Amino acid sequence: MTATQLAHSAYAAASAPVRTSRGSEHAIFERVTARLKRATDPNADIAHRAAALHENRQLWITLATDIAGPENALPQSLRAQLFYLAEFSLLQSATALRDPTAIEALIDINKAVMRGLDGVADPA
Repeated sequence: MTATQLAHSAYAAASAPVRTSRGSEHAIFERVTARLKRATDPNADIAHRAAALHENRQLWITLATDIAGPENALPQSLRAQLFYLAEFSLLQSATALRDPTAIEALIDINKAVMRGLDGVADPA
């Protein structure tokens, strides 16, 4: 490989974008929320709904574990609010297994978190 080719490969645009922690968290919420949306399709079977709800539960359990840790730097009030949302999401997921319309609340919560990660105020 020539010096020019080495320089080009070293300074060329990265094939995968570099993400911040917030960007990575947003991407995860986006992926999980898209899966929840697909689970609301009337043609979606219970297995797809259960898998989407399971993934959402895993996301919120991971988030709750992180915010409960003493090393988490978020303000205490925000940590409490997120922990409450995690508890609600876990309970709502159980309801959504029986009632697919309950998934909408989970989608709304995830979208609100994504807006927060983007620094966009929640519309009131």
